[in-house]
Amino acid sequence: MRFDSIHNYYETLVVRELIQTFVQDIKHMDEDYLQDIACVALNMLPARYVRHDVDMAFFLTTHERADMDKAVKDAVQKAKAHVDKQESDNRPNTFSQ
Repeated sequence: MRFDSIHNYYETLVVRELIQTFVQDIKHMDEDYLQDIACVALNMLPARYVRHDVDMAFFLTTHERADMDKAVKDAVQKAKAHVDKQESDNRPNTFSQ
């Protein structure tokens, strides 16, 4: 039995938001930095597992989709601030919401 088609729908949304947010500089940014932001943002969001993204898109209302997009945008901004602070403090810490 294979489960490789199952993924968290928010992963797609977070990556898309990172690309949109950093569109001008993403090719020159440190990959670890972007992955850290993605991980922190995903940990702030609920898990919504799907087999195919189109399944989720089909069942969402316009209002639900708008809420998800706003939650993702907010999570990415908070995650960026957290990662930036961690880099400037140069110490390990956990994220507090």
